[in-house]
Amino acid sequence: MTSAKSARRPHHWRRDLIELAALFTAVAVADAIANLIGHQPDGPYLLMASAVALVATAAFHTWWARRHSHAPPSEEADAATVGAGAAGGTGTSAGEAEGVGGIAGAEETGTTLWRMRTTVLDAPGSLAALCTALAGLRVDILTLQTHPLAEGTVDEFLLRAPASLQAQELSRKIAAAGGASTWIERADAHDLVDTPTRVLSLATRTALDAAELPLALRQLLGRCTIHSLPAVSVTGRATGQSAPVEGVLEETVMRLRDPSGGVISVERPYLPFTPTEFARARALVELDARLGPRVPRSEDVLTLPEGNEITVRRADQGDLAAARTMHDRCSPDTLSLRYHGPVADADRYLDHLLSPRFGRTLAVQTASGRLVALGHLLWDGDETEVALLVEDDWQRRGIGSELLRRLVALAEEAGCDSVYAVTQSRNTGMVAAMRALELPLDYQIEEGTLVITARLTSEEAARPSAPTERARR
Repeated sequence: MTSAKSARRPHHWRRDLIELAALFTAVAVADAIANLIGHQPDGPYLLMASAVALVATAAFHTWWARRHSHAPPSEEADAATVGAGAAGGTGTSAGEAEGVGGIAGAEETGTTLWRMRTTVLDAPGSLAALCTALAGLRVDILTLQTHPLAEGTVDEFLLRAPASLQAQELSRKIAAAGGASTWIERADAHDLVDTPTRVLSLATRTALDAAELPLALRQLLGRCTIHSLPAVSVTGRATGQSAPVEGVLEETVMRLRDPSGGVISVERPYLPFTPTEFARARALVELDARLGPRVPRSEDVLTLPEGNEITVRRADQGDLAAARTMHDRCSPDTLSLRYHGPVADADRYLDHLLSPRFGRTLAVQTASGRLVALGHLLWDGDETEVALLVEDDWQRRGIGSELLRRLVALAEEAGCDSVYAVTQSRNTGMVAAMRALELPLDYQIEEGTLVITARLTSEEAARPSAPTERARR
């Protein structure tokens, strides 16, 4: 905080020096004029007239200076200015200070961000009662969304509250003001983006990449579990998974027709979906259906230590024939390490793995265009799996590590908290590639199956993992 003493303006010594120089110049000019006209007959009268004019000019200058003073403010004014600056964070008004500081400094000012959703009667004054209760707790409403229901209205708030305010106390006050089924969780600065802007951003990402649809739905709806249920299994049998064109909403579950066939199932057990959220999710799926299959086309050319050039690019179902040909060149042991089952079933998984609906795939091809490696980032509900397959003749050259590093970067970009790899305990190449990530790793072995989980955030690193169920699958 700036003190009043240091906030005073510096003395304008340059201005004093200029005025002193002007004074000496005026005296010299007056002396020259006196010598010039003093010996003439009318000299005394001219000198008297000059003196009167000089006095009148000085008086006018003094009056003008006092009326339009640019002198430094008094100490009282300085202190008031400094106090306002300390309260607002800058010399701006309170509103400007709030806009500049925003929520980034919420912790510094002793406040906490909360997301709150509550249901009220659709009656005049119900929202006013909630706002009055929040004002009594010194809670600031940053954003507000309303979700109309058949009976009542769901109000969703982004709140900035004093750090000392606990969620339980806030919930009690809201209940007393008429709110029901209240849900509260901590928020962060990312929640400050208004809903239309967020939806447009998610729609843009979905339009550019078909693999973004599950991620866009997850970011749109918050913490939820998304499953893509295909209409045909990897063995070619019909799964019976279907949904009407308009979709189905059942409290905490929504089922949407997948444009590529099957169903997209979204579950959020802790908070029922509203019709508004259902309409937004359905609009994203309809956008995906209208645009059809699409994958961003980008290529990176890399040079291996021995001098060979390889190209790393996104892959999709258009690479199915080349991937099957690579399978034919791989040894049974390599395929067994990758697919953990009968080698004869390996080709059946490729159509599923290369589909953008289930994740992202990176392909490595040689200068001649031959496919020699595949890396998969697969959406598994609310978790993410990584998997690698490198042709035998191209192993031990750093290709697997390069693919894994890029897949983890894609997972971080998608907002994933962790990635896991399912392999066999004797697959030393995969273990070495995971360790080379230099991320916190969790290991679990069950019946020869090794599950390695890499935590992408420090917050997640502190949480216990539960890969046993994945190992059983």
